[in-house]
Amino acid sequence: MKEKILDILKSADGYISGERISETLSISRAAVWKHIKKLKENGYEIESVTNKGYRLVSSPDILTEDGIKSGLKTDFIGHSVYVYDVTDSTNNRAKECSSAPDGSLFIADVQTGGKGRLGRSWASPSGTGIWMSLLLKPRISLADISQITLVAGLAVCRAIGNGAVIKWPNDIVIGTKKVCGILTEMSAEINMVNYVVCGIGINVNTAGFDDELSEKATSLLIETGETLNRAETVSAVLNEFESLYTDFLENGLKNILPEYKSLCVTLNREVKVTYQGEVFTAKAADIDNTGSLVIERGGEKITVNSGEVSVRGIYGYI
Repeated sequence: MKEKILDILKSADGYISGERISETLSISRAAVWKHIKKLKENGYEIESVTNKGYRLVSSPDILTEDGIKSGLKTDFIGHSVYVYDVTDSTNNRAKECSSAPDGSLFIADVQTGGKGRLGRSWASPSGTGIWMSLLLKPRISLADISQITLVAGLAVCRAIGNGAVIKWPNDIVIGTKKVCGILTEMSAEINMVNYVVCGIGINVNTAGFDDELSEKATSLLIETGETLNRAETVSAVLNEFESLYTDFLENGLKNILPEYKSLCVTLNREVKVTYQGEVFTAKAADIDNTGSLVIERGGEKITVNSGEVSVRGIYGYI
């Protein structure tokens, strides 16, 4: 109920009376006051004026279940939320809680053991970013699991805007620097998917990076000059993700690929490929309907669905 009241306060143009809130939600005015009091305790600044009602003055940049749910417009994604102040990895928490409902969200203010692709470390300091994982239970073939990474990448691009584009398969970049990484893991048997964990790390309010990362990484704060509310950004990503994901489950990548390709900075560039033990350069020509990268080398087309692909000019070959 708190998230519904918070949503009403966010949508209100100025003050809104306790009576109106109680009528909208079919609860007593005493219950409204009780939930408002709890929101204040959670860090929300809410002004109360006699004969006018309540007005949301400011929202804290803390990750809470109420703050995230208040912005959701989903049917199942993010309806169960597990918030951690500190954890080693939200992917690990999701895997440990694999019996949780489909679409459950695991999110932390700090990750001490966040990982990117190929086991690379992912810096996850407090109060600056979004470190979250979705527990998914799709009824699809094992071969299609990797396509969820593409779905998540497009969802992030839609949600954060600001010129964000995709480096196939799992990085989001702005300009020449990485702002988001996606790591998808799964548990499966011979012919059945038990669950999928889609981890998403977004640099939101990071003011700067150390020398090693400064030429490769950026944040939404650095790019826009504005401090963003992380909970609202989480909600925006989840709303976009559910829309794309439900379409994907029904139709595969058919409806998603055109937009994905339009945002994929990998295409029509020279790429350095480490594939099947060989390292070579080629042109990234296309992304097929399985989400694999099609490269051209000496007139021959090769489908790359595993191994490392790096794009020249997009923060180097990394």
